[in-house]
Amino acid sequence: MKRSTERILTTHVGSLPRPADLRAMWAKKTATAEDEVALQTRLRSAVGEVMRAQKDIGIDIPNDGEFGKPMRAATDRGAWGNYIFDRVSGFTPTSAQTIAPDTAKPGAPMRIVGVRWEQREFAEFYADTGLGAPSTAALRPTCTGPIAYTAQQFLRDQLVNLKLAANAAGIEEAFVSAIAPGSLEMFCRDQNSYYPTTEKFLEAIADAMREEYRAIVDAGFILQLDDPGLPGAWDMLDPQPSVEEYRRYVSQRVEILNHALEGILVDRVRYHICWGSWHGPHTTDFPLRDFVDVMLRVNAQAYLIEAGNVRHEHEFKIWRDVKLPAGKILIPGSSTRNW
Repeated sequence: MKRSTERILTTHVGSLPRPADLRAMWAKKTATAEDEVALQTRLRSAVGEVMRAQKDIGIDIPNDGEFGKPMRAATDRGAWGNYIFDRVSGFTPTSAQTIAPDTAKPGAPMRIVGVRWEQREFAEFYADTGLGAPSTAALRPTCTGPIAYTAQQFLRDQLVNLKLAANAAGIEEAFVSAIAPGSLEMFCRDQNSYYPTTEKFLEAIADAMREEYRAIVDAGFILQLDDPGLPGAWDMLDPQPSVEEYRRYVSQRVEILNHALEGILVDRVRYHICWGSWHGPHTTDFPLRDFVDVMLRVNAQAYLIEAGNVRHEHEFKIWRDVKLPAGKILIPGSSTRNW
């Protein structure tokens, strides 16, 4: 993994604006064989264009803009995560839904609900601003069968596109992002009707995702694990956990992530968390200080912490007290949406 003691290297977290024609191709409800050929041809050229654009503006470690993760509509903000349901078996699509909060009795198992605690506390604000519910827009598919990775050929094509683009642009190192098991679970936590326990469900997700992780690294790229669910699930659990209960919750997800990373060199992995960058109060975000030690257990060399809202601008100060382990890299970040 590239590093420098002479200057600050630049990168970003993944998703970049898709060309309008590429979005239109992805959005087709029915596609002919000719349409598919045209899509793959345009996808390859678009990746080449976005890689060259990143190099031209000074990005040291670019990616393919996540162009292979289709955003099928203007309102689709979940492509970073729900792309995976096109690549794994075992899930049955359902319509977007909200699981009613405040129905769990004290002591009942925690479950992900469709409305954040903050959205309940500031319901009038979210209604007036039209922001809606950022966590409910994504589909919440039901797990109805064994989970397995099924997109090996598509992934190979995606990685070939990136390799060709990197070579053409003279780029030495690029990254590819993939969802972490705990964040995948966040899309469907209450929708498992196949596996007998949460542990078995998580293990199955990890075993499937290992195929994607290894393919990315074997192709010569840096693997970026997207895991906003690590801090983000805190605000979506019902009944609301204590800090210690939540630390146990995220520790289990870190353990299962490390299981998925077995056999992958630490210096080929970077780990990305964030608290979302939508313009809301963010008063119920889980503080970095309360889980930073758990985050540092992830078998990654670099930790990419995106402070995409002002509630987290101060959190750089924790590194005065928390020692970054030897050999690790810190990648602090912000969001251009707030500049």
